[in-house]
Amino acid sequence: MGESRRGPVKSAVPSNVVSLVRRCSRTACGRPAVATLTYVYADSTAVLGPLATYAEPHCYDLCAEHSERLTAPRGWDVVRLTDGSAPSRPSGDDLEALANAVREAARPHDRAAQAGGTGPGGGGSGTGETRRGHLRVLRSPDS
Repeated sequence: MGESRRGPVKSAVPSNVVSLVRRCSRTACGRPAVATLTYVYADSTAVLGPLATYAEPHCYDLCAEHSERLTAPRGWDVVRLTDGSAPSRPSGDDLEALANAVREAARPHDRAAQAGGTGPGGGGSGTGETRRGHLRVLRSPDS
């Protein structure tokens, strides 16, 4: 104990260097994890999905080999979710389809507002408000 605290410290216990790559939870398997296994005890179901964003205490990370060979106890079901090979971000087509769906959903409200005679400045409490669903259009004081 005569060494300074600034000097190198030798330990009998190897250091636990944190790896950026998560490893398979199976004993003696050091391969990188590609899937996460979760047990739903209430439903007697084992759910195997893409690798979770964070390591959870009651989930098990598995490598490709162990995830392919996974079996569940007798009477249990195994649910295999998609592997995440699909694009993680929506494509331009997906966004355009979503925008078109929103526009189409808004059209019946516009037609009903015009048919009911509650056009601009014509409805509501006389304050110049037009109500459409949960949104309100407020007129500027200048108009």
